[in-house]
Amino acid sequence: MADPVHAGPTPGRDALRSGASLPDAPLPDALSGHWVDTRAPRAIRPYLKLARIERPIGWWLILLPCWWAAGLAAIAAGQPYPNPWHCLLFLIGAVLMRGAGCTFNDIIDRKLDAEVARTRGRPLPSGQVTVAAAVLFMVAQALAALPVLLQFNRFTVLLGLASLAIVAIYPFMKRITNMPQFVLGLAFSWGALLGWSAVFGRLDAPAYLTYAAAIAWTVGYDTIYAMQDIEDDAIAGIKSSARYFGDHTRQAVALCFALTAVLSGIAIWLVNGGVFAWLGFAAFVAHLGWQVTRIEGASAAQALMLFRSNRNAGLLLAAGLALDAISRHAFA
Repeated sequence: MADPVHAGPTPGRDALRSGASLPDAPLPDALSGHWVDTRAPRAIRPYLKLARIERPIGWWLILLPCWWAAGLAAIAAGQPYPNPWHCLLFLIGAVLMRGAGCTFNDIIDRKLDAEVARTRGRPLPSGQVTVAAAVLFMVAQALAALPVLLQFNRFTVLLGLASLAIVAIYPFMKRITNMPQFVLGLAFSWGALLGWSAVFGRLDAPAYLTYAAAIAWTVGYDTIYAMQDIEDDAIAGIKSSARYFGDHTRQAVALCFALTAVLSGIAIWLVNGGVFAWLGFAAFVAHLGWQVTRIEGASAAQALMLFRSNRNAGLLLAAGLALDAISRHAFA
């Protein structure tokens, strides 16, 4: 699963590049001073890191398409607001399934991770957790997520289970395709389908359009992420969109974000979105455009900032859709 790019040179990264083992050191792309690295019991820190708890951007990026679709569905169904219970379930599910997916990814990638400076200190390649323990931890997270999924209607439950096939193949894509980010998008964007089906028990055009928009968004932001590993990826034989696009990365990200805007805009139009929906959309698109202007020549620290800023970009759209549903009843 996707991780934030690293935040520039740090003592931890320098030590990892030289092959040193720093089991208690924060990983290069973790939030600075996160409670996992400062207050969590040392015995469970490696497991929390397997689940990427100290890197919350991943579950935010899984959650936001769920909330987009929930907002669109509320507008289409004439509801006074997105279903709060559904939104809470999506939040819990995003955290649990992101953790399970990342654990699975690390199990598959443990040898490749040992060859990349940014990932060499992860719990598996650094020997802090055994493969058997990681497998058990992955299963535990998935089982914890199952009761969450079962709260939805039957169609949504089956749809959620179907996403596991994409999650299962993603770790292998960086070995066989130059665009593993597209497969990541298929997995990370699945919530756009669930958010709609949770309300209607079926899929309609706005759900498919939101799913496609979220895929394009994922390819764009994860290409920004992949820029910082280009040299190590080339040595390790890892494929990525950043390597594939090369000098045209900025233009490729701009195209992805433009496609995101077009598809999400059509989805809003189809549900007859009002002024707040379009204001949220405009703010979202403006944020994506701002990111594109900052890509060229971005340092690792700047790339990290851009990548993480997609949480705020996605929240702008989610807030606009939610406010639109609320305003229709408040001013009716």
